[in-house]
Amino acid sequence: MPLAVEPAAGTVPAAGGVITHTLTNSEAGKVVFKVKSSNNNEYRLKPVFGFIDPAGTGQVEVTRLAGPPKDDKLVIQFAAAPEGATDPQEAFKGLTPAGDVTVPIKAE
Repeated sequence: MPLAVEPAAGTVPAAGGVITHTLTNSEAGKVVFKVKSSNNNEYRLKPVFGFIDPAGTGQVEVTRLAGPPKDDKLVIQFAAAPEGATDPQEAFKGLTPAGDVTVPIKAE
């Protein structure tokens, strides 16, 4: 898989908390990514869009607001970054994702 996520799953207190996932790009070129959540009411993601350099890493911070215990997921879509792109949100708009990684998140 060109984009790896560690940890591959997450657990966070239902009362609220923060977990961080590391994205690793194993491609020879720069990639652009977008993070989507199955529960936008209780989760905040930072960043939602980003670039990762070849053989580089990036961080995604997931903040869980207080809410009922629930199983959710993040879906991280990725594609090769267009040459010279500087704004990841704009760069991602015109692309078809090359793949995605699903990260289960459990609030307990």
